[in-house]
Amino acid sequence: MNWISNYVRPKINSLFSRREVPENLWTKCPECGTMLFHRELADNLNVCTHCDHHMAITPRDRFSALFDGGVFVEVKVPEPVADPLHFRDQKKYPDRMKAAQKSTGERDAMLVAEGEVLRTPIVAVAQDFAFMGGSMGMYVGNAIIAAAERAVKMKRPLVLFSAAGGARMQEGILSLMQMPRSTVAIQMLKEAGLPYVVVLTHPTTGGVTASYAMLGDVQIAEPNALICFAGPRVIEQTIREKLPEGFQRAEYLLDHGMLDRVTHRKALKDELATILRMLTRQSPVIHGDLPVPAEAPPAAKPAAKA
Repeated sequence: MNWISNYVRPKINSLFSRREVPENLWTKCPECGTMLFHRELADNLNVCTHCDHHMAITPRDRFSALFDGGVFVEVKVPEPVADPLHFRDQKKYPDRMKAAQKSTGERDAMLVAEGEVLRTPIVAVAQDFAFMGGSMGMYVGNAIIAAAERAVKMKRPLVLFSAAGGARMQEGILSLMQMPRSTVAIQMLKEAGLPYVVVLTHPTTGGVTASYAMLGDVQIAEPNALICFAGPRVIEQTIREKLPEGFQRAEYLLDHGMLDRVTHRKALKDELATILRMLTRQSPVIHGDLPVPAEAPPAAKPAAKA
């Protein structure tokens, strides 16, 4: 009996036991409810293959799809003072920062990089809504200034992808000061004659919308992105009226002259390269324009026999 119970039964149970499946293999689309396989979703740039809903995408994944060959170089951002107000609500501010850094793997809510988009050199900045709601703190202000200074130094256009819930309350007035700081940084680009293009993604709200997110030479948005200062629920409660259908969404703002384009995420790379080349007076994009391989030196001829 020991041989049967200790060897045969566990062997049979292992053959018929249910294998554990990782929890992150499937993602449910918040718009249509379709279950999407993680690889299929990643290949489609986090856009639902069923209803075309644009889900959140990390700055690194966005840059990997945007830059040629997925190659980009990060631009260093100066570190701000940690916890300047010694703020505490249910948690201490440093504890919230550590939790956000652990969950996202990023230093803060903004990533700065440089590279080429269809052979067009640019500097790019992207906000991560997963990092404390993409909130605008001192680090975000430093990142925009670092990106603008790098763009001016390299004489490159600056492209910014916004995604934020507004200013970071844990930094109080210091977070609000990033609005004029970032505005001055954008003015540096304009004085240098360099294009500044903004891509507004879902959601872009609060002080971010009231500053650098709406100062672009060209304003592009992803489909159905919420773009506003105060949210629709707050406005409805204030004015006690029902808002129009699609109010504060990208398509509504495009129809009312607040945006220049609403562009699908998969078409954004071509759109940006075309616009930036027009603004910098470069020749049009040539798809498949790859460097010509270096010619091998001619082989030495064998010496003639005497």
